[in-house]
Amino acid sequence: MAGFESSMLAVLSAGDSGLAIFGGIIGCGLAIIGAGIGIGFIGGKAVEATARQPEAGGRIFITMIVAAAMIEGVTFFALIIGFLAVNWMR
Repeated sequence: MAGFESSMLAVLSAGDSGLAIFGGIIGCGLAIIGAGIGIGFIGGKAVEATARQPEAGGRIFITMIVAAAMIEGVTFFALIIGFLAVNWMR
């Protein structure tokens, strides 16, 4: 791990911190886009499953909400890590 830290310090001392911050921001954006696609996919498939089998709508809805909450949790974690990395680069 010492090699990684020394390379990060070399990047910072070289004045390329703007590029590193840009990378962190791009990473946060990709995490949000991925979460949006995932939740949209879950919602679409839940509607399709409810249309095919309406009597299972309650169970499908609960499963959809749990899956969406897990995606939101991972996305929130990725955003926090991204923001911490951006602020650490300053």
